Amino acid sequence: QVQLVESGGGLVQAGGSLRLSCAASGRSFSTYVMGWFRQAPGKEREFVSAISLSGYSTNYADSVKGRFTISRDNSKNTVYLQMNSLKFEDTAVYYCAASGSRGSWYSPTLQDFASWGQGTQVTVSS
Repeated sequence: QVQLVESGGGLVQAGGSLRLSCAASGRSFSTYVMGWFRQAPGKEREFVSAISLSGYSTNYADSVKGRFTISRDNSKNTVYLQMNSLKFEDTAVYYCAASGSRGSWYSPTLQDFASWGQGTQVTVSS
């Protein structure tokens, strides 16, 4: 198991930017596919982005493609989510998650990810 702690959420105006970070501790960070998910009030938790073990391969939900960028620094045991051109509909609690399934970055499901952070609130004002 790996322990995950998100940070960087907050209140931002539409069109603004935020950078989320997720620090991992425990077993070797570089052996986990990392993902970001989000959950808005009254909605199901949904996939946002995922990144492969090396960081060379990434995947994005259509709703954030071109605006969000996921990256990881295995030397710092940290994964990031740079969010630009934020929209009101991006408002949600954002969760960092870790998967031990090597290929889960390509077609991620919630069930692939066994370790979750506590979440960080992102609120975009219109």
